Amino acid sequence: MSMDEDTKDGGSRRDFLYLTAAAFGAVGTGSVAWPFIHQMNPAADTKALSTIEVDLAPIEQGQAITVMWQGKPVFIRHRTAKEIEEARTVDVSSLRDSQTDEERVEKPEWLIMVGVCTHLGCIPLGQKTGDVKGDYDGWFCPCHGSHYDSSGRIRKGPAPKNLPVPPYAFVSDTKIKIG
Repeated sequence: MSMDEDTKDGGSRRDFLYLTAAAFGAVGTGSVAWPFIHQMNPAADTKALSTIEVDLAPIEQGQAITVMWQGKPVFIRHRTAKEIEEARTVDVSSLRDSQTDEERVEKPEWLIMVGVCTHLGCIPLGQKTGDVKGDYDGWFCPCHGSHYDSSGRIRKGPAPKNLPVPPYAFVSDTKIKIG
């Protein structure tokens, strides 16, 4: 076979072998890389904890409960009319992390926030009956003296930000979905 016959149809055996080897190499690289990429996805137990539903019906007015979401405590408080009024009458310009109460709640009677102090990650007191509530009738972090008001906003102490509000939605009048 002469050189002219080998390249008449526009390609050679060598070109075919190069393309075949490259295709096998790409498939091989993909099959080796996939497990490494896939192992970076969140584990099934983490995905299962990404959302929780909480029934609010048994929580009396003035009562608070703590639930766990993504390994963090979430404070849920059924606020009284007095607590709502206290939270709404605060001069927002005087706050370090200025947020109105309306920005922090979907329904005024329900306050839902992550119960981790924004200073060093301690758990503030004020959830249980008899806990020290601090100077603003909210939560108090005894580790370094941060005081939060009845809307979870920082009012005094070293904490730089308000207690964070997690993403949540009301599924019904008495049930919320966090996450």
